[in-house]
Amino acid sequence: MKKVVIALFAVVAFAGTACAADVMDLKKGVKFNHKAHQTAVGDCKKCHEKGPGKIEGFGKEWSHKTCKGCHADMKKGPTSCKECHK
Repeated sequence: MKKVVIALFAVVAFAGTACAADVMDLKKGVKFNHKAHQTAVGDCKKCHEKGPGKIEGFGKEWSHKTCKGCHADMKKGPTSCKECHK
């Protein structure tokens, strides 16, 4: 029975990564609108260097460098703490 539950959990977890949610709740109150970023950026490899799925190395340092950097370069999107962390 334990193996069945673990297998079902793995299938559900994988299915969730294959079809990313439109809006994701990240740590520290950050909401990320994946669908809006797909539309605005257009190039998935800008964030997903190795293809679809989880972003390797994703965390505080990665997101502060990559997300804030992109927002600053595009002059669009939040760049201050309180604009992301609600």
